[in-house]
Amino acid sequence: METVDLKKELKHLYNSSTKEVTEVDVPAMNFLTVDGEGDPNTSQAYADAVEVLFIVSYTVKFMVKKGELAIDYGVMPLEGLWWADDMARFSHDDKSSWKWKAMIMQPSFVTPDLIEKALAEVKKKKDPAAISRVEFTSWPEGMCAQIMHIGPFSEEGPTIDKLHRFINACNRQRTGKHHEIYLSDIRKADPKKWKTIIRQPME
Repeated sequence: METVDLKKELKHLYNSSTKEVTEVDVPAMNFLTVDGEGDPNTSQAYADAVEVLFIVSYTVKFMVKKGELAIDYGVMPLEGLWWADDMARFSHDDKSSWKWKAMIMQPSFVTPDLIEKALAEVKKKKDPAAISRVEFTSWPEGMCAQIMHIGPFSEEGPTIDKLHRFINACNRQRTGKHHEIYLSDIRKADPKKWKTIIRQPME
């Protein structure tokens, strides 16, 4: 059986400095996604989205491992795109108007047909609340700036400001959506040690 370490292969995208902003060229990759809106701290829709994304991702993983491909790999971390229709209201103090896309990257060898089979199996066995909202899509980002934030989400402000200042200093414009990659299991880890990659597409 072949073993694939996706985090190692994509280290430049799924690891980052905590001190310096770095530039990365992000290719189009495939994701399982669920869209929604509202404060992620209080939204049942967001909790349902995270639950179903992990259930389906692990179902796909075991299908690949036990199937013809016979490849073992680790499920990738949860990611999130965040925005508001009126970006002037995109405030960390009031998340009620936030819109989001929760997502988990899937390996290139995972096909739409395999995703359909996994969704059908999950619906039959568990039928989680957000199963009908899951989509399988390719997401391109291109040139981005990113940095690692250590600590609770509520303290991301200075790190985000540093990221934006870097983009401005390079005479570039922010484009696309605010992107976060959650490397820690927040159910178990001390909030002071949470690791979050903060990424911003630019042009």
